[in-house]
Amino acid sequence: MNETWWKEAAVYEIYPVSFKDSNGDGKGDLQGIISKLDYLKNLGIDVIWICPIYDSPGKDNGYDISDFYAINPEFGTMSDFDELLKQAHDRGLKIMMDLVLNHTSDQHPWFKESRSSIDNPKRDYYIWKKGVNGLFPNNWESYFSGSVWELDENTDEYYMHLYSKYQPDLNWNNDEMVHELYKMISWWLQKGVDGFRLDAIAHIVKAEGLPNADNPQHLPVVRAYQLFSNLEKVHWMLKKLNEEVWMDYNIMTVGETSGLGPEQALEYVGDARHELNMVFQFEHMNLDSASAGTGKWVPRAWTLLELKKIISNWQTTLHKKGWNANYLGNHDQPRPVSRFGNDQQYRVESAKMLATFMLTLEGTPYIYQGEEIGMTNVAFETIGDYRDVETLNYYEYSHLHGKPMDETMAAIRAKSRDNARTPMQWDASPQAGFTTGDPWIKVNPNYSEVNVEAAMSDPNSIFHYYRRLLALRKTHKVMVYGEYKLLLPLDSELYVYTRTLDGSEDQIIVILNFFGESPVFEWPEDLRDLSRELLISNYSPNLDEEADEIQLQPYEARVYRLY
Repeated sequence: MNETWWKEAAVYEIYPVSFKDSNGDGKGDLQGIISKLDYLKNLGIDVIWICPIYDSPGKDNGYDISDFYAINPEFGTMSDFDELLKQAHDRGLKIMMDLVLNHTSDQHPWFKESRSSIDNPKRDYYIWKKGVNGLFPNNWESYFSGSVWELDENTDEYYMHLYSKYQPDLNWNNDEMVHELYKMISWWLQKGVDGFRLDAIAHIVKAEGLPNADNPQHLPVVRAYQLFSNLEKVHWMLKKLNEEVWMDYNIMTVGETSGLGPEQALEYVGDARHELNMVFQFEHMNLDSASAGTGKWVPRAWTLLELKKIISNWQTTLHKKGWNANYLGNHDQPRPVSRFGNDQQYRVESAKMLATFMLTLEGTPYIYQGEEIGMTNVAFETIGDYRDVETLNYYEYSHLHGKPMDETMAAIRAKSRDNARTPMQWDASPQAGFTTGDPWIKVNPNYSEVNVEAAMSDPNSIFHYYRRLLALRKTHKVMVYGEYKLLLPLDSELYVYTRTLDGSEDQIIVILNFFGESPVFEWPEDLRDLSRELLISNYSPNLDEEADEIQLQPYEARVYRLY
């Protein structure tokens, strides 16, 4: 068993602009984060992952970086960051930066030089091509809809952008550019940061020659994942990055790698690969959509059997070979309690059940801000209340194609990234205690009921349940390193699994009722003779715990130690 600090850690993701505003300008900032470090320490997390805080025009909420070496003035100064790093380290908390290596802002000095002329020395820092007979260089579709190509009239060539036109893709075939990135990463490591989340890292290599994607329906643009996602040369690039930069540091790395399964993930995170510690997988995030990508807006009913199959495959395939990154929500996803739980009648119970799920799987758990108090999706009345570029692009696309507006708004309320980006709800005061000014995006109206102050004062709250779960994970190594085994694979309501630690008698069983009914759990024959200690439950069971049958309550979760 290869024990490592980042396997035992729990990570808390902060979306800075929505976390805590310290100066009343309506946007969260670094001093706001500093003011809440004791809150995070009290929760029991170990690592703070901070979404991009670099200088940026903000066309994609900071994922369009114009200066890797500077802090966005909206968030504060480099001195504020240095103070945050010191204050966090003084409390035993680590800081993980969000790093965007696939693209920059179109306002980055490199791109300004690159687009200035065809002969500029930095022209090849980005991906440029001439059009073909008045058409785009190829038929690839952007993640944010439309072509990946944008015409630059100054030089009459197109530049590539897998995301928005304000985010031109870097050319990783240019060694000089790559070494500039190495130098920048080293600079942050020397400052003392403890790791990186690598945004869109699977896309840094594109298919040689940038060929057209298959297009049987003769569409103007088509999704071409296979031509810019998880290509073989990505692994060579990451090995090189590891060798050149971060192998001398005891850091944590996690990559955003859409479109792969666990076998392919092992090419990134396998113990002998020396590339990344773990990756975020997206299979379970696509369960409730007609398809990945633009299909995210077309709803589809998900089933527990499908979720079990996906999670179990990742748990078993990576065991003893690599490491999982476990999450149900982040800054790009709807709120888990609204998506996989019940954010109305059983908000508290289902939020606790989902927390139990995430914190008892093998892998490093990621908690997104507000999950620990059960924050929910928001249902803004008009499109004018939304800020997310992907959401606004989808609304425009739907309008142009004549889709019914009620259908479009329903999809947006279910899937918009702004569901996760409404301000953190600290208390019941105006603007939820997030700011004394006008927030950059509206606060969820339920803040008077759902907020940190109320949660901390209630010993039975979701917040305190998270604290107990995190404490248990630190106490019982089986919850970190134990082997996962799925029980009742065909049960459509109950998700049950054991975790067993090699070379010991440490074993737990996790029993989760994923829905609002009251199914009966029957103890498996081979476990009935073992003694049971209830470690945690989101209810207060008043039952004979030696009974071979347990009638579970809606969204009930139980974790037993078996011995």
